[in-house]
Amino acid sequence: MRDIDIEERVAKARKLFKEEGYNCCQAVVLAYNDIFNIDDTTAASLASGFGGGMGRMREVCGSVSGMVLLAGLLKPATDPSDKTARTGNYALVQEVAGEFEDINGSIICKELLGITGAIKSSDSIHGIPESPVPSDRTPDYYKKRPCEELVGISARIIGEKIKSL
Repeated sequence: MRDIDIEERVAKARKLFKEEGYNCCQAVVLAYNDIFNIDDTTAASLASGFGGGMGRMREVCGSVSGMVLLAGLLKPATDPSDKTARTGNYALVQEVAGEFEDINGSIICKELLGITGAIKSSDSIHGIPESPVPSDRTPDYYKKRPCEELVGISARIIGEKIKSL
């Protein structure tokens, strides 16, 4: 479909996460938004709530959510009555999520981070396990988390789909 340098896009996604401070979802989406003629501000806004496994709830990994957002642009399902389009979109989502899970063992943020048991904090809101305040991006933060690598994996998986469709 598109002549793209996937490794360049993977490096861009990793840089966006580690050096520029974007969340996992934003990093994956911003690595490819130009292909779909979506400006950076709009792309970053659409992806902003998916960091930390959806607003730091540690559910679906933000980088996987980034692939899902891009899958919606690759195989759009804009007409609710178009079952063929919806099936194609869902099939692509399942495919990219499955590839990610095959590589990493899960698509769930807390599992990927090795968080076990309750992760409640005194700042819990409505039973949500963590404060909505993002972690500071310190050298220790990057040492403890596989997120940069996961962002790269997601950017590579969705890049292969973009290139092949």
